[in-house]
Amino acid sequence: MHRKAIDEPEPGFLYGPPMSIALGATPLTLESVAQVADGDKVALSSDARQRMQASRAVVERKAAGTAPVYGVTTGFGALAEIKVPPDQLRALQRNLILSHAAGVGRPLSRAETRAMMLLRAQVLSEGYSGVRVQVAELLIELLNRGVHPVIPEKGSVGASGDLAPLAHLTLTMIGEGDAELEGRVMPAREALQQVGLAPVVLEAKEGLSLVNGTQCMAALGSLAILTAERCCKVADIAGAMTLEGLAGLASAFDPRIQAARPHPGQALCAENLRRLTRGSNMLSASQAKKTQDCYSLRCMPQVHGATRDALAYARQVFEREINSATDNPLVFAAEDEIISGGNFHGQPLALALDFVAIAVAELANISERRVEQLVNPSLSGLPPFLVPESGIHSGYMIAQVTAASLVNENKVLATPASVDSIPGSASREDHVSMGMTSARKLREIVGNTRVVLAVEMLCAAQAMDFRAPLTAGPGTTAAHKALRAVIPHMDADRLMARDLEAVLAVEQRGDILRAAEAAVDRLN
Repeated sequence: MHRKAIDEPEPGFLYGPPMSIALGATPLTLESVAQVADGDKVALSSDARQRMQASRAVVERKAAGTAPVYGVTTGFGALAEIKVPPDQLRALQRNLILSHAAGVGRPLSRAETRAMMLLRAQVLSEGYSGVRVQVAELLIELLNRGVHPVIPEKGSVGASGDLAPLAHLTLTMIGEGDAELEGRVMPAREALQQVGLAPVVLEAKEGLSLVNGTQCMAALGSLAILTAERCCKVADIAGAMTLEGLAGLASAFDPRIQAARPHPGQALCAENLRRLTRGSNMLSASQAKKTQDCYSLRCMPQVHGATRDALAYARQVFEREINSATDNPLVFAAEDEIISGGNFHGQPLALALDFVAIAVAELANISERRVEQLVNPSLSGLPPFLVPESGIHSGYMIAQVTAASLVNENKVLATPASVDSIPGSASREDHVSMGMTSARKLREIVGNTRVVLAVEMLCAAQAMDFRAPLTAGPGTTAAHKALRAVIPHMDADRLMARDLEAVLAVEQRGDILRAAEAAVDRLN
């Protein structure tokens, strides 16, 4: 069964109403990837069909000739010099899929699988892969009819792309392996029969065209980046609520300070914090009592903003990648040429994924420090661990410990995978990206960061309660109200895990973000 990723988007949340996406007509965005991951339909544009037909004609001519063409009439990797006779070309492509489907571990989530299927279909639609139109149409029909290959998450080194995961995807297309349909895992051939589809028999180059590329790391990364972008807004909301609960100073967010150091993300975060807390009595009451706050409050624009800038860079890399041809060799129909290269190498994505992993881990890092400011009475001036009758009640003591545990795990996971390379294929593939490891680590970091921010919002809401009858800003008030709609003020100890589950659920639905944005018109 496909697992539910902790950072898997809520269906329809933030990405717009259901629609049909025409591959080859307009470029994909991260949002359109998420829409298909959520269940949107896909079609193949007429322009894409024409490009594919032209490149397929080149492959068929070369396959019928005598000159060796890598992956068309030869073996693969270190076996590239071995010529394959014409009557064995179908077996060559099928054997490639069977031998390369060597993945292990838990299966990808349904959303991740659908995103990966979309991105592989997008590569085919570019018209450089040389596959028949019917191959792309089958992959699209699998998406549209809800047949999802079971794809183990481990086994890719990120060059020649995500070979093992993509081979598991292709297994379903040839009627092998397992697939999920309507929540039930079954043999792929049975799933195809149930939706009225037949397996494809792969012709020359088609197996290779389905497994060469970065679509697994790109799928996981695209969804993780979108969730991380949402985390930036949530971090601003959580930080603003903490500022209110600690009666902090808003002066550090003055636009003149941001203009003196004009990093884009810093300015956007500071504007959010000003919007969320504008007119707050909780903050204005502190003006005469202190001159500066601790770094985790005062430096939110600098820290949150740096994460935003890292994500902006990663979005550019990924939106370029998901509209690229990452197959090998590539077919250039206009010149009647098939050229072998290295567009399958995942290094651009791997570096961006590792960068984002570090950046998102810092959101959790600074958030946990704000939690410490809230629960520590010597720092907050509030009841110990934010609960009346401390001693008999422990309040949010261990919620902070949970956050600290996840921050520690993030620090381990943030170690870059892309600095490593282990050769394969008898050293023909002697440098690889390890980008899929980077993608899986980022997915976990984003999930952990969501939990840490949830802990902060719980603690900040409790601290805001203690500041009554002073009033908070419009955005923080709305966020507090949305949280209190599902989680009451803590007067005595209760099962903390339930509160954490509840705040994660309300954040996942987007209730807190929508409430805050409605109160301040928008957040950056």
